[in-house]
Amino acid sequence: MEQLSTFEMIMLGAVALGVLFWVGPGVKGMLEQSRKAENKDWAGFLWPIALVILFVFFLIKMV
Repeated sequence: MEQLSTFEMIMLGAVALGVLFWVGPGVKGMLEQSRKAENKDWAGFLWPIALVILFVFFLIKMV
């Protein structure tokens, strides 16, 4: 694969900065809303992760 030219690297950096500035305010608001949340429901996050891990373990044992 060819190495990127200087112009392409500059444009890639500009696009990355643009995305950061575009998404930044939304992320800041989301983090503020998360801090103010009363009920932090970790079980709703951990159950699907545990089920996926068990399913992958089951698939590995089946081979």
